[in-house]
Amino acid sequence: MKMFDSDRRASKVPRIAETASRPFESRQTVRTKIVATIGPACREEESLRGLVEAGVAVFRLNMAHGSIPEHQESLDRIRRVSDGLGRPVGVLVDLAGPKIRLGELPGGAIECAEGAEFRFIRGSETQQPDEFVTTYATLLDELTVGDAVMLADGTISLIVEECTPTFARCRVVQPGLVRSRQGVNLPGVKLSVAAMSAADWQHAEWAAGAGADFVSLSFVRSAVEVKLLKELLRTRGSVARVVAKIEKREAIDNLESIVDAADVVMVARGDLGVEIDVASMPMVQKQIIRVCHRYQKPVIVATQMLDSMQHSRRPTRAETTDVANAILDGADACMLSGETAIGEHPRLVVEMMRRIASATEQQYLEDRWQYLDGHFSKSRGPVGIPAAEFLPPPEFLVEGLHPITQAVVDGASRIAAELNAKLVVVASRSGVTAIARSKRRGAVPTIGVSDSVATLRQMSLYWGVTPLAAVESPDINGLLEHVSAWGLREGRLERGDRILLVAGIGFGTGGHNMALVHEV
Repeated sequence: MKMFDSDRRASKVPRIAETASRPFESRQTVRTKIVATIGPACREEESLRGLVEAGVAVFRLNMAHGSIPEHQESLDRIRRVSDGLGRPVGVLVDLAGPKIRLGELPGGAIECAEGAEFRFIRGSETQQPDEFVTTYATLLDELTVGDAVMLADGTISLIVEECTPTFARCRVVQPGLVRSRQGVNLPGVKLSVAAMSAADWQHAEWAAGAGADFVSLSFVRSAVEVKLLKELLRTRGSVARVVAKIEKREAIDNLESIVDAADVVMVARGDLGVEIDVASMPMVQKQIIRVCHRYQKPVIVATQMLDSMQHSRRPTRAETTDVANAILDGADACMLSGETAIGEHPRLVVEMMRRIASATEQQYLEDRWQYLDGHFSKSRGPVGIPAAEFLPPPEFLVEGLHPITQAVVDGASRIAAELNAKLVVVASRSGVTAIARSKRRGAVPTIGVSDSVATLRQMSLYWGVTPLAAVESPDINGLLEHVSAWGLREGRLERGDRILLVAGIGFGTGGHNMALVHEV
């Protein structure tokens, strides 16, 4: 009996709507996952434990800062916390990518006044207050007159007015204070820099050997770059999922092929908001999330989500609205960066994000639970509710998912809602069946059961999925007893509740071909 199936790819997903017949219960757990960046403010084991208890599902290791031994120590601490709490926690290794940075500045900082002129020169250092050097050796070869150069995450803007073999003269059009090692962005300039530096290759190899659950590629420009990282990880025995960070104009131009190649996508709004018109950022975020849903790919929204809470104990109203809108757009996870890495209130900010997600999901899921009488309209979505309140059905199956599995998952979702089931249980060795269930945004909570530790950690990122380790070599009855006992112990189930199990029974269909109703 093969309860942990996942299989071949297909082109189209059956369009089956999930319906429901009872109100959403606010006691249910928060579905949107929280990714938190480790830094000086939270790297100690007790702090990490507190963040997991507050709601963190995945920790991010930012390879742009710190050494491999430091990151190894953080990863070891995460694993100990995860084991101690009996809760799978994912680890995302974030490769720095070809980020262009300024070199050291005289005095450490320079005021760029409006109208002032500065020269970018070759080399690794300068003592002149009107000269800049960068980490990108061929910068002067790729700049042309009229190009924009953005410094300090886009807060300072210069225009190239003269190019020579030895320098590029620029004029400041948006002033500000720039510091050593701050980032340089070149919107619209096509760079020849490789997708992964030597340091990135070293970090990726370490991530593979250390058992990272996700590895993200920064400044992705094409699907080929994503596939190269996948191949690097596979040849080193890693099952890590590859995250494509969308933060370049070229990535938007090649969005569909990049999403298709990636396992997970991140809307990295920091550099992306500099590379494109910042006024278009909200709609580009929605576009990326829609494409991810079409391809059944989990998507993370990142950067400055609760940025003011680095110092404040409360977010701004705009920040809470930003988090809520990302969830309503269809984000699977929201990521905290400086808020947890260097902020003054790491746990408080995680608790706030969880509160915002809970309030947003409650209204969203109450709408899903409205009585729909089994009707569905392609033009308006479920009868009586505007289509905008629902994610449309995915168009493509995630890699490894059999079309029979998708159909059974959709059918089980409808049955679970109509029978007032408390849980949908998905048995999945690779986790792709859990993704299929997650991307349909079912109102009934999902339990992802697997006998693979790596899969359980990866499922911690998927919207609405609670990972649960399988018992050894379970049959269907043993699996149901295991889930029932867990649900009763955790307060998720009561005697008489119904659960829906999706699994495979081994008749050669190649996918999960069974949906079973069980009463606790």
